[in-house]
Amino acid sequence: MSVIPALVFPGLVFGSNGPNLLVTFGVAMAVMVLVAFCLRPMAQRMAAVSGLYSYTAKGLGQRTAITAGWSAIFGYGLVAMAALLLVGVYVGQLFSNLGVPAADSKVFTVLVILASAATACLLMVRGIRISAWFMVLMESISIGVLATLMIIYFAVNPSKLSLGSVFAWNGNFDALPIGIVVAVSAFVGFESPTTLGGEAHRPFVTVPRAITWTPILMGVLCLLAVTAQDAALKEAPLSIAASSTPLSDLFSQSSPVSAAILDLGIAASWFACAIASVNALARIFFCMGREGVAPKIAGRTHPVFRTPSMAIMVIMPVVAIVPIAVVTSTASPERGLVNLLTLGAYGYLGSYILASASLPFFLRRIGESTYASWILGAVTTLALGAVFWTAAAASIRTGSLETVIYAGVLLASTMYATFLHFRLPRRLAAVGIYDETRELDLFHGRPTP
Repeated sequence: MSVIPALVFPGLVFGSNGPNLLVTFGVAMAVMVLVAFCLRPMAQRMAAVSGLYSYTAKGLGQRTAITAGWSAIFGYGLVAMAALLLVGVYVGQLFSNLGVPAADSKVFTVLVILASAATACLLMVRGIRISAWFMVLMESISIGVLATLMIIYFAVNPSKLSLGSVFAWNGNFDALPIGIVVAVSAFVGFESPTTLGGEAHRPFVTVPRAITWTPILMGVLCLLAVTAQDAALKEAPLSIAASSTPLSDLFSQSSPVSAAILDLGIAASWFACAIASVNALARIFFCMGREGVAPKIAGRTHPVFRTPSMAIMVIMPVVAIVPIAVVTSTASPERGLVNLLTLGAYGYLGSYILASASLPFFLRRIGESTYASWILGAVTTLALGAVFWTAAAASIRTGSLETVIYAGVLLASTMYATFLHFRLPRRLAAVGIYDETRELDLFHGRPTP
């Protein structure tokens, strides 16, 4: 399990511009905690391979689950693309800070992306335990490096810490909805343990615990990071704040070696994020393949490691080609990053809305419906819908295409579900059947006599 690197995300995406970051990330954290509370009861009762997709199938039905699955796949895929893009950018910046810049920076970045994609593919095919331990190691290194360097920075430059500018409101209400949507991207992936229910030890304990505490802990880290980075970047030159690697450029002014260490930690964390995103995406795609609503090749497992290897190997080339296209195009990496993360956030929000709305119907189906579940599901769905609607309206007013692109994904998924309903009803009826609770899940590996 991994989420987007919370300690580097605020400065990376927003720099010193945009809406008030504490308000933006505070609202995003509150909404994500509500989503976690909606997912927890379902995770306590169902060990799913495909997470939100299967929860929606059990709550709102198979046709809605198709849309939830497509939306989640869209979100996971775009975040993985953004992560690989940043691995390439930060590894290139690392060598630049060490005084050995590549002869052709674009070619070097493309090679790093390809190598990262191949390594991630190998780790994921090898098994979830290996890739999970690797992700934990990378995230721990990244958090430790960045926290240490930020403390040192403010100890050496105490005069640059101005909390007044952090709490000041710039009056930019138009940018706030889009800012919240992008800030939601800092939390995406917290629900990825729900896709590991078939592989986790004691899934009815470990999965709910993970999805409950991850957004809370990462939210606290994110707010601390917002305070520190916003204060630092507001005092930095405009060229640094607008850079695709603002923190690295900030540290390179005084210590290129420290900047290189920071680059390594950030690149490692984004690499872990890419693995987590593709792991979750592959399991949804695998489940759809098993159920016959995606190509059957995606439902095949590795003969030795029993991982969804074919789904992983089908997905990885697609995930790698988009950041390569961004690098080789005339677009700036920072613009490509924001576009990828914004689109990915739309995908996540769509799947979160449907999964949260599924909670009371899921519980009613098994005879455990309560007034609290109806209230929680309604409040969370309305909060997510409000964020989504205001962001979409702001995006349309500014002429951005993100909302139009995501609307196309929703329309395509709805048309596909309708096609299945009328032409292939047996396949549609199979949605959600693959994820069923096993005796081993309930009795900790020891079946009853």
